[in-house]
Amino acid sequence: MKKVCILGGSGFVGYHLVAKLSSRGFACRLLIRHPQRHALLKVCPNTELIQTHRLDTKTLAEQFTDCHTIINLIGILNESKTQKFRDIHIELVDTIVDAAIQAGASRLLHMSALNADAGKGLSKYLRSKGEGENRAHTYGSTALDVTSFRPSVIFGPGDSFFNRFASLLRLSPFIFPLASPQSRFAPVFVDDVTEAFVVAMENPETVGKHYELCGPQSYSLSALVKYTADTLGIKRWIIPLNDGLSRLQAHLLGHVPGRPFTLDNYLSMQSDSICQQNGLSELGIQPQAIESHVPLYLMNRGYRGRFDHYRSQ
Repeated sequence: MKKVCILGGSGFVGYHLVAKLSSRGFACRLLIRHPQRHALLKVCPNTELIQTHRLDTKTLAEQFTDCHTIINLIGILNESKTQKFRDIHIELVDTIVDAAIQAGASRLLHMSALNADAGKGLSKYLRSKGEGENRAHTYGSTALDVTSFRPSVIFGPGDSFFNRFASLLRLSPFIFPLASPQSRFAPVFVDDVTEAFVVAMENPETVGKHYELCGPQSYSLSALVKYTADTLGIKRWIIPLNDGLSRLQAHLLGHVPGRPFTLDNYLSMQSDSICQQNGLSELGIQPQAIESHVPLYLMNRGYRGRFDHYRSQ
């Protein structure tokens, strides 16, 4: 049985990926700061949660030992006093590659982002994601088979996109001011993203490739927020903000607790999150539409969905 070590396995994509890998017969080792907070993951057969507070080369190499594949899902959307884009998206990638080589792993799957570009990315987030992806391929390729993935916004049970807008719409008064309303996205279902990881892991033809991952249709942000409101049966007047007001909203919200929207987020949204070539098709995966899944988990707030699908297989 091949063993996979996952960093970021306790996040949204990680939960779904662990469930899928376990259902396919893989053993999973998850490096997590607080395993007690993620007891639900223990229901997956052959899954171990290792408490890990340090992500240095020595610690990671010890945990990567006997693992065939390393999967890096770690990323942040906003910087904080303790977490910087360079530390998480670039320096940590170097450390993971170093540790994987030392441990004798043979495969590295790396989560990047659509529009990630070290030189031309419009935001610090996109530039750091691009540089980290480049390093995973150039440095890692000396001893590892590397594949990276660049998804558009990912949706599914537990997501932070439709669920976040649903919460904001419920809390808002009659009006809902929306920054960058014309920014476009091609939301990709989390099950399709995790399937791409599993397919690539076992296919040598995917080595060295960068896969863009998108859903079957693109939408403006305004259309997606309206769809969320309509699905919930909430009547809100969505007010599109122009560029100046969008920047102002980003500046203001970037200083409130939780930083729900920052100037760097705004800059990222100036590049449409749409695939030039959808990697799902290359991998033999039929992308699923938002209409097939979003109403189910938005209308049933108790629906977890992370493991139920795999339990039935």
